[in-house]
Amino acid sequence: MRRWPRALRWLASGAAALALLWLGGLTWFVQSSLTVTADRTTATDAIVVLTGGRQRLETGLDLLGDGRAQKLFISGVNPRVDRMELLRVAAHLPTPDASRIVLGHAADNTLGNARETAVWMQQEGYSSLRLVTSWYHMRRSLLEFERAMPAASIVAEPVFAARIEPHPWTARLDTALLAVIEYDKYLATLIRPGLTALWPRLGEANPAAVTSASLPRR
Repeated sequence: MRRWPRALRWLASGAAALALLWLGGLTWFVQSSLTVTADRTTATDAIVVLTGGRQRLETGLDLLGDGRAQKLFISGVNPRVDRMELLRVAAHLPTPDASRIVLGHAADNTLGNARETAVWMQQEGYSSLRLVTSWYHMRRSLLEFERAMPAASIVAEPVFAARIEPHPWTARLDTALLAVIEYDKYLATLIRPGLTALWPRLGEANPAAVTSASLPRR
């Protein structure tokens, strides 16, 4: 009977150590994500915007208008939305050159964004891109994009969108929850190659697979 208390103590100690390790990692994740700064001096072949967050598209259009790249690729766009409709929703002034904007409709997650962009970059013959996404999403996005395009030069362009809430504490809570969820997804992304090596079937039925045929042509 004495073995059970000892086993429980070991279990509690292990759980506490894991919790502290997770909390320390979360602290690093938030701090490092908040301190990612955009390099506005480096020009790239393309600007890539990942849909799903506030002010990402507006930031990408501003960068295109400033001449930071030749083309803007927007990954993860709803298949029912076309280019002109997207620009109308953005209500961006001055009106950008629509011929320099390409929509990707195949991706529905960050892994899909990276694979979809890699195919498009190869089609265009590009070797560098400026990645536009929300600050809390940047670490995981960079990890996926660097895996999908190890030879490409990737410049981070984090977006810090202010949330308009009637109560400031609500906005802080929402941001904290976003950071925790994104951190857990980042950890899952880190260990995915190891899990796939152990269980190859995990990578066989990946819904984020993208082929060149699924991408829009110039």
